[in-house]
Amino acid sequence: MSTSEYDYLFKLLLIGDSSVGKSCLLLRFAVRNPIPFRLLRPRFFLSFARAKEIYEDDAYVDTYISTIGVDFKIRTVELDGKSVKLQIWDTAGQERFRTITSSYYRGAHGIIIVYDVTDRESFNNVKQWLSEIDRYASDSVCKLLVGNKCDLVDSKVVDTEEAKAFAESLGMNFLETSAKEAINVETAFLTMSSEIKNK
Repeated sequence: MSTSEYDYLFKLLLIGDSSVGKSCLLLRFAVRNPIPFRLLRPRFFLSFARAKEIYEDDAYVDTYISTIGVDFKIRTVELDGKSVKLQIWDTAGQERFRTITSSYYRGAHGIIIVYDVTDRESFNNVKQWLSEIDRYASDSVCKLLVGNKCDLVDSKVVDTEEAKAFAESLGMNFLETSAKEAINVETAFLTMSSEIKNK
């Protein structure tokens, strides 16, 4: 896997229900340059009128957008003195796109399962997403459970300890994140990358 540009290439997937914040997590982690929101490709559509610009290393869109099919971004990070190129795929959460995204499980080194801490149903549906992983992904794929929107403390309905215990029972790492406040976003992707590298 070694080249002059990087030592490792890892394919990561972001999966989970629609609107849990997968695209915002990816933008926060991977977007490198300011992009006016209006110039985003047609793979996105606005559901609300409010939009903000996306800025380097501080990307968050305070507007609900829904990914059409599949999108991916690339970011190279350094781990233990090695250059690791991350190809991160953002899959659509809508049931009607399930047949499109199923093929992208194949060849994935790591899968980040995202739920919304303010949405109990999105947490309950994690089991369905894990079934998808069992069906389509490699047996050796690394998994990370992420509870997003942890900044919304007053609206939280999924207890941290409950989610942590669930993840531990399945041998998965667990983190709570906030794409909006940039809490644990870097940590999530680097934790996953490190686990893959050290496997």
